[in-house]
Amino acid sequence: MKYMVSDIQKRWRKVIVTGGAGFIGSHVVDHIVALSLASEVVVIDNFSSGSIKNIEHHIGKSYFRLVKADLKHFDLSWVELFKDADVVLHFAANPEVRISSVEPRIHFDENVVATFNVLEASRKGDVKLHFFASSSTVYGDAEKIPTPEDHPLKPISVYGASKAACELLYYTYSKLYGFNTAVGRYANIIGYRSGHGVIIDFINKLKLSPQVLEILGDGMQRKSYLHVSDAVEATIATLRYVEKVRNFHVFNIGNEDWVTVKEIADIVVEEMGLKNVQYRYVMTMPDGRGWPGDVKLMLLDISKIKSVIGWKPKLSSREAVRKASREALGKEVFSWVKA
Repeated sequence: MKYMVSDIQKRWRKVIVTGGAGFIGSHVVDHIVALSLASEVVVIDNFSSGSIKNIEHHIGKSYFRLVKADLKHFDLSWVELFKDADVVLHFAANPEVRISSVEPRIHFDENVVATFNVLEASRKGDVKLHFFASSSTVYGDAEKIPTPEDHPLKPISVYGASKAACELLYYTYSKLYGFNTAVGRYANIIGYRSGHGVIIDFINKLKLSPQVLEILGDGMQRKSYLHVSDAVEATIATLRYVEKVRNFHVFNIGNEDWVTVKEIADIVVEEMGLKNVQYRYVMTMPDGRGWPGDVKLMLLDISKIKSVIGWKPKLSSREAVRKASREALGKEVFSWVKA
């Protein structure tokens, strides 16, 4: 990767990772520690979706600090930590896209309000370098596939709308207060420590009923999947890039191929060693998508991050699904986590 040779030597003094006990956030913490990118890593998490197990191997170490706090409340117990930080990686959010159709306020509070408070803490603490974890859902039902970064933002879920709103907040703070921001619009990120999503859903269902698998929608929903190891490398790469060139930059972080929900089911069934599983499709929406707000087709154009930064995924969507399935089933150990 282009950033690795010249930039990896610069060590940040203090890095704040919000939502650092969550799925992607905890892997980012592991990666920063493994590469010695920072002298101190501070995780702020309310543990609404994160788990202490994801970061317990860092607790008690001199480089690590854990703060249990709710970012929805602008509280000096965590705001003061931003004063001498070099970098903020903002992952704190409610990750459940489906819940936004029935409880939209959750995504407004956990995503938009929390992000505004993080930005205000950063402004008061004069933290200039940021990464914001956004989502492919900001595009909605994209008119162009693969979808480039300059595609109009037309989210069809409150989750996607909340991420788009947060992007606008970051853009405005970058322009007004000189923040240097990398926005990563993630595809579906999967792998070790993930506690939700289609793979986990299928595994749990098949453990209860190994002969019949209920699939929401027609199974032809087709999306791009990226293993968390690839996602984290892309995250650090975009942050290092923005550290050099400054200002506000948006990058799609995804894969170059996609896979259907039925194909995911086939892989999970195979990895579980099951035979003759009957698929039962639950048609909740007339066009075959899984639920209100579910994007049926998603494939990101990643030519920008490939050409500008030099990053590309090591695993295809299918390889990522298989690896994530094996990790969830305990058949494969995630390789980079260090105690």
